[in-house]
Amino acid sequence: MSYSPIIKICGVRSPKILEAVIETGADMVGFVHFPRSPRHVELDPLTEMISLARGRIESVVLLVNPDNSQVAEIAALDPDWIQLHGPESPHRVDAIRAGAGIPILKAIGIGASNDLDQIGPYEEVCDRLLLDAKAPKNSELPGGRGVAFDWQVLAGLDQEVGFMLSGGLTPKNVGEALKKVRPLGIDVSSGVEREPGVKDAALIADFISAARAAAAEL
Repeated sequence: MSYSPIIKICGVRSPKILEAVIETGADMVGFVHFPRSPRHVELDPLTEMISLARGRIESVVLLVNPDNSQVAEIAALDPDWIQLHGPESPHRVDAIRAGAGIPILKAIGIGASNDLDQIGPYEEVCDRLLLDAKAPKNSELPGGRGVAFDWQVLAGLDQEVGFMLSGGLTPKNVGEALKKVRPLGIDVSSGVEREPGVKDAALIADFISAARAAAAEL
C-alpha cells in the first residue's frame, strides 16, 4: 500500500500564503490564535481565511489553554479542527472537544522517552495526536521554535499509535524524518519561513515536493 502522509502547513497569516499552500497540495492549513506568537492571527482575518479554506483544504485553529468563551468563539467559525498546543489536561481536552463539537488535534511535547507516557491518556480524548519538540521550561511559546527532537525516542512508541510529527522540520530534513519515523502526517511552521511569522511560498513548495518524493520511495 502506498504511503501518503498528511501534510500540514501551520502559522499561515495571509490569504496570499493560504492560496500558495492550497495550490502546492497541502492537506491541512493551520492558523495560530495566540497573541504571544509571531504567527498570531486576529479574529477578523482568521474568519476570512477559514472561509477561503472551506471545502478546499482542512483548516486548523491553534489555541493555547483556551477558556470556554474562546473555545465557543472559535467553534462558531466552524474550522475543521481545533489544535490544542498548551498544558491542557486530558480531562480539559475532553471537555473542549465536547463543548466545541469539532475534532481535536492535541500537541504533546517530546524530549525524552519518558514523555511518551503522556500519550495514552490523550489518545482517548482527542481525534489526532501531534508530537512536537518539547519547549524549554518557562518558555513563552509552546512550539514553532524550529527545533527537532531526537526521533529515535519514538522507537519506544506503540506502532498502532497514529500521530503527526512536528518540530524543526524543513525541506532538507523532511525526507529523513519520513523514512525514520513514518508518521501519519507532518506539520511544519518555522521551517518554511524567511523570518519568524513570514512564510515563503517557494519554501512551502519545496517542503511539499520533498515530502511527496520521499514518501513515494517508502
